[in-house]
Amino acid sequence: MSYTIPIGPYHPSLEEPVHVKLFTDGELITDADVFIGYNHRGIEKLATERNYIQTITLVERVCGICSHSHTLAYCLALEDIAGMEVPKRGSYIRVIIGELERLHSHFLWLGLASHIIGFDSAFMYTFGAREKVMDMLEMLTGNRVNYAMNIVGGARRDFTKEQFEALLKMIEEIQEPYKKIVHIFSTDKSIALRTKGVGKLSYEDAWIYGACGPHGRASGMPDDVRKRDPYCCYEDFEFNTAIQEDGDVFSRVVVRLLEIEESFKIITQAVKNMPDTPINLGMKLPKIPVGEYCSRIEAPRGEVTYYVVSDGGQTNWRVNIHVPTFKNAATVPVMLKGNSIADAGLIVASIDPCFSCLDR
Repeated sequence: MSYTIPIGPYHPSLEEPVHVKLFTDGELITDADVFIGYNHRGIEKLATERNYIQTITLVERVCGICSHSHTLAYCLALEDIAGMEVPKRGSYIRVIIGELERLHSHFLWLGLASHIIGFDSAFMYTFGAREKVMDMLEMLTGNRVNYAMNIVGGARRDFTKEQFEALLKMIEEIQEPYKKIVHIFSTDKSIALRTKGVGKLSYEDAWIYGACGPHGRASGMPDDVRKRDPYCCYEDFEFNTAIQEDGDVFSRVVVRLLEIEESFKIITQAVKNMPDTPINLGMKLPKIPVGEYCSRIEAPRGEVTYYVVSDGGQTNWRVNIHVPTFKNAATVPVMLKGNSIADAGLIVASIDPCFSCLDR
């Protein structure tokens, strides 16, 4: 018998509002629709009424988990319009915070995926590792969520020798719980049954819908902005792009686990090779000439782009924000087809959605 089953706009597996309508034949999903727009906040419009420093504070609140990514993309756009060259030490500090943010995001997703599966021991263990990263972010920046580390022209504050040593110590200490997490996800039969072959997205469909970030790379798409179009001196660092071919939920798990290890490498290189330069070009209100630029960066969930237009005044003429969930959400109906209703929540969550970003 056929049924139409609504999930959301609020659902236990998601903290943010989205509405997914499932069309089923018994327990089997035959089709699905995704409805967005429950969380609109008008941030792009507000950006046209704020000066450049105020806009940094504003866009940092587009997303709590990717707050550094949004301010970085915005600042990069303004710096290009103004012809600014950020001191190398400032770029390295931006990289460190960006990779710590990636660790935070990936550990968070792995924990939530465990919780949706019903494996709460793995959830608690993964969140224990995440807590070490959050403590380090608080020690370095003073904040656990919105780090306020970006200004136009570089980084807001420098780190001390003691902070760098503490950071390297944290990277060393987190290796053991990370290896345990890898072991759990790679050997546990219950995780395998709930993730392998579930929510498959082929390379062709990933290409058609423009899937990006870990979600796209789990379907064989090699795109990583840090490699394809380096920013903030990413060309100085040696790291690998994590790619899987199967395109199921398990592949998305593996990609994020591999990216965690690469982030460890990048942070260690940044600390050990930290340049001895200023961290920014000054803290004054920047003067941005007439111009426009589209910057893009690799946020934890995928490519974030900021199209910024200046008319030479004190406020933005236009700020357009494009987030990875916008692309990845379109793949959800494709992944849901042919799966059971019981797997729907996990499949939707497997793209690591941020509907606050999407409905900015």
